[in-house]
Amino acid sequence: MCYDIAFTTKIESIFKVMPLLRTAPGANLNFESTYHKIGMSYPQWPVVVNHEGPQLSLFTWGPVPKMLNTPEKVKKQRQMFLNARSEKVLEPGTLWNAIKQQRCLIPVTGFFEYRQIPGWKNKVPYYIKSVEQDVFFIAGLWALSNSWDVDKPERIPTFSLLTRSANNIMRQIHNGGDNAGRMPMMLTNELAAEWIKDDLTDTDIKDVLQYEAPSDTLGYWTVNSVRKAKPDDESVLEHVTYEGLPELTV
Repeated sequence: MCYDIAFTTKIESIFKVMPLLRTAPGANLNFESTYHKIGMSYPQWPVVVNHEGPQLSLFTWGPVPKMLNTPEKVKKQRQMFLNARSEKVLEPGTLWNAIKQQRCLIPVTGFFEYRQIPGWKNKVPYYIKSVEQDVFFIAGLWALSNSWDVDKPERIPTFSLLTRSANNIMRQIHNGGDNAGRMPMMLTNELAAEWIKDDLTDTDIKDVLQYEAPSDTLGYWTVNSVRKAKPDDESVLEHVTYEGLPELTV
């Protein structure tokens, strides 16, 4: 799944990608560029929703479903809801089907994933980005959630990032673990605009979610692990050579 993302440019760049985008009334867009945020820290992130047109505000990554009704359950299980399988959006009885009308877009400049190499002790981290544009959108779903923070008892806007079955390159990179063979639900700009329309039918939703970003639209290279503490700067994205690393098959 996708738990590590980056937004390495200024937030104003989102408006260039989506010219009709407006700042949501009362929204505080005090968001600094970041070379890596991990979902398990439940960070705030710029999110686009449709309210009489596309609007941008800051949401918190990681919904808190009603079944997580104690702080202890939240701490133990919230990370399970950072990502949502796109196949579940149209599956009756699922949380994601229940909020399928609450669609959003998560703008990023890239994401990280780990590759498992037979015989190697540690997985190899990759940074992946679009070769077509600096900022691109990942489909998501949003919800108002209980914060379970004694200092912030109000309900807060949260989001989950959708994933889908991986394309050829991502299948080779994300090839290990319980969720192997997945990638973020990356969208073209046209599909991004479609995703947040108010009047989508189930057929429309299915059509959007069938899109698979082609392998040749992705740029990727190996980096140091992003699961170890380091400065939040350009060094996070520096290419690192791993001797003996097998080539990916294009």
